[in-house]
Amino acid sequence: MTHFAVVAPPLPGHFNPLLVLARELGRRGHRVTFLHMADAARLVDGKGAGFHAVGARDYPPGALKAYVDRLAKPTGLFGLLGTLHATAAQTDMLCRDLPGALREIGAQAMIADQTEAAGGLVARALGIPFISTATALPLNREPTVPPPFVPWPYDLSEKGLVMNKGGYQVTDLLMRPMRKVLMRHGAAFGLDPFAGQGFSPLLTVSQVPQALDFPRRELPATFHYGSPWRDGASPVPVEPLDLGPDDGRPLVFCSLGTLQGARADIFLKVAEGARDLGVRLLIAHGGLLAPHEVKRLEALGEVRAFVPQGEVLGRCKAAVLHCGMNTVLDAMAAGVPLVAVPIAFEQPATASRLAYHGVAKVVPAGKLSRRRLRDALGAVLGDPAFGAAARRVAAAMVQGGGVSAAADLIEGAVGSR
Repeated sequence: MTHFAVVAPPLPGHFNPLLVLARELGRRGHRVTFLHMADAARLVDGKGAGFHAVGARDYPPGALKAYVDRLAKPTGLFGLLGTLHATAAQTDMLCRDLPGALREIGAQAMIADQTEAAGGLVARALGIPFISTATALPLNREPTVPPPFVPWPYDLSEKGLVMNKGGYQVTDLLMRPMRKVLMRHGAAFGLDPFAGQGFSPLLTVSQVPQALDFPRRELPATFHYGSPWRDGASPVPVEPLDLGPDDGRPLVFCSLGTLQGARADIFLKVAEGARDLGVRLLIAHGGLLAPHEVKRLEALGEVRAFVPQGEVLGRCKAAVLHCGMNTVLDAMAAGVPLVAVPIAFEQPATASRLAYHGVAKVVPAGKLSRRRLRDALGAVLGDPAFGAAARRVAAAMVQGGGVSAAADLIEGAVGSR
């Protein structure tokens, strides 16, 4: 048995797939403990893994909600800078408090998500093996691939390569608060925090399939694409959903994920455009809409807080998504083409990859209108090429092995160590 510690951003989009991985490792006799601020315990409790709180001095009760509220309402450059500073502060706390906590719980190995650099750095400082995970877009940098936060297409021309280089320079500038934190703690540990881009020399496992990424030329041999980590358990309590009989209209699902589900303005444009097309729309808002907003949308379509997403997507002809990775993966596994409405963070980059593979029409949230949504959804429903491309991705994902293959790789890497 190995006791794995898990370090990742305290957000459902990262914790939920890692909890599936934790349950698979637990079924194999291993022990898994997540570590972060105390509020993050609610993301783990009752879901098949342990939790150990750190950062009590800096993150009292309510701190996680304040952070999530900030993420849910990106407000231009100053809002972005504030979010980056807040994220760097979490990394600072983890670099400071994780060493003692890992010794206290007796962790023997680390599972460190690529989006939280503290995990790998602290594991190296303690001399314990660590595995990197990519629960969202792989962050491995290479000059032919645009940064994972921009909407640019894959472009090998001189112009494209220059844009990528400039994009990485801007990324480094914006990430200066994080780089300063990592350099300070790296110096204290006697380590280069950016060695190997900060990722594991043993193994990186991704739940994103190669069929949804841009072509890669420089990934290390230790990087493994896979397919979504799912085990049938719902990350939130979901009541059975009776969709009723098929009324002949194509069913379209719309979700904006766990952070942006309060964006009633986007839901309204989607609902109006869907009504113009005469399709049947089902909206899931994650419990984030106010009652009066729900009532307004119910005049245009069916509205729920939560739905059994896999079951719903299995009946859909298309989906309108903000490009959060987990919902995208579920749609692709069902072979459902998309209208991509990216809002912030890595979502525009995810949308550009979906467009590259021919599975989606992209309408950025900032340009969304009733007419644009109607036209994009009409194109996705009317052109069989989108559905065929989505089914090709679904077929490729079946070969990825899911969470079982990821656990096999992790056991092999830690065992070989």
